[in-house]
Amino acid sequence: MQLTVEALTSGYPGHTAAVDGVDLTIPSGQVAAIVGPNGCGKSTLLRSISRLHKPSSGTVHAGDEDVWQLTQRRAAHRIALLAQSPQAPEAVTVAGLVRYGRHPHQGLFRQWSREDEAAVREALEATGTTDLATRRLDHLSGGQRQRCWLAMVLAQQTPIVLLDEPTSALDLGHAVEVLSLVREVAAAGRTVVMVLHDLASAARYADTVIAMNAGKIVANGPARDVVTAELVKELYGIDADILRAPGDGSPVVVPSAKATTTAIKKTLTG
Repeated sequence: MQLTVEALTSGYPGHTAAVDGVDLTIPSGQVAAIVGPNGCGKSTLLRSISRLHKPSSGTVHAGDEDVWQLTQRRAAHRIALLAQSPQAPEAVTVAGLVRYGRHPHQGLFRQWSREDEAAVREALEATGTTDLATRRLDHLSGGQRQRCWLAMVLAQQTPIVLLDEPTSALDLGHAVEVLSLVREVAAAGRTVVMVLHDLASAARYADTVIAMNAGKIVANGPARDVVTAELVKELYGIDADILRAPGDGSPVVVPSAKATTTAIKKTLTG
């Protein structure tokens, strides 16, 4: 299902344009990665798309439906969001967590069904967490927990999936594992939009890189076209060289020695 955002403006008291007139089109089955400095509006954009934060103007369409004109339950059949640092009930098992993904499909006249059970089973299988189903979430490693949260989102069976920093606090191996899973989700036909801090990961795993700064989109397109030394300077204020990764030729950002030294000095001096 295609995701279309038109002239979206969203903010908070004292910061009325955290997202300022954003236009986006993400085709079905593609992965889009939103990058940019802290406070540029990335998470606010995802929250506005997913109906967690009401925009002041603009529209969000899932296919041909205006998301903000739908009921909350119907919208939850179209778009799922995995937020930053999600919290689970104490002592919940993995299977119990994944079942929460079926909540939008429950109702007064529709209780737990074989269809729900199949959706949970498929989500566990897709994320490689079937053998963890009976274990408590808080007894797992960070990488395992993140795969379980992804399973919950997949169990919701929405055509559009939003992920806010899905690799946050993960080591390199677990981050690669999660991002490879994201590619598989898109290959199965879902549209995925994720916020990432790591520009190299965005370039390697996303079909489209969307760069934001001060609430606006400053670049949007394939990584090879978008990720440049000029963009890195604009977003992060540092000089960098752009190399090409062996194999797929995706851009690799290498901060200059001067930029690295300056960053270390800033850290040491506070």
